Amino acid sequence: MDVLDFARYFAALLLVLGLIGAAGLATRKFGVPGLAKPAKTRRIHVVETLMLSPRQKIAIIRRDGIEHLVLITASGATVIETGITPPAPAPVTIPIPATETAP
Repeated sequence: MDVLDFARYFAALLLVLGLIGAAGLATRKFGVPGLAKPAKTRRIHVVETLMLSPRQKIAIIRRDGIEHLVLITASGATVIETGITPPAPAPVTIPIPATETAP
């Protein structure tokens, strides 16, 4: 085997990995009937998770604009609080650059 054969194998590997990645992105964007919905039409989102211990996790889950606080353990999940309205997003401030003045 010479260097040209290794270059062909490497190029083929990159091509196959690129095709697998493109298929994954297409699946996320358009969904697969019966398997996955497109990301924009999903109603349930995990907002944030926090590990409390190696066997306990707490999560905020948003469904239809309402958030729920859930404790997840090895034995199951427990809803701690439901009907939480999400906080308003913080206002975005854009710094204005200082202008130079002539003396």
